[in-house]
Amino acid sequence: MARGVQVGDTAPDFTLPSQSGEQVRLQDRLGERIVVLYFYPKDNTSGCTAEACAFRDSHEVFTEAGAEVIGVSSDSAERHAAFAGKHNLPFTLLSDQGGRVRKQYGVPAVLGLLPGRVTYVIDRQGTVRHVFNSMTNINQHVGDALEVVRQLQAEQPA
Repeated sequence: MARGVQVGDTAPDFTLPSQSGEQVRLQDRLGERIVVLYFYPKDNTSGCTAEACAFRDSHEVFTEAGAEVIGVSSDSAERHAAFAGKHNLPFTLLSDQGGRVRKQYGVPAVLGLLPGRVTYVIDRQGTVRHVFNSMTNINQHVGDALEVVRQLQAEQPA
């Protein structure tokens, strides 16, 4: 079994459809900004809604710190569009139907069935700088990610 992507690894590149139907390639989003890539189990479940809304509520802060938030689950692009619309989510949601990218990153399943909840912070060079895995500690996903993004922003030459 793959050990999963860890801090210091190069983030595996991928292309997936977003809630608008546009194909999004990770590599194209890096360089300009830091990417906060978070994998979550399912649209419209309580934990995932709380997490998405927490990222939404901090969206401006992430943007100001030079980061883009991208959520990934195996829901369809249509479901993502409805979820994003319902909760006014200002960031990209990607549809990983079949879980190919989730496997690529080695995101664990909880109890073997429920897709895990893992957040990665990827710097402008494509290196993973932070990994946080917790099904329940929703706010820490957002808080820790923001802290790492701010550190990376501070390291940027002006």
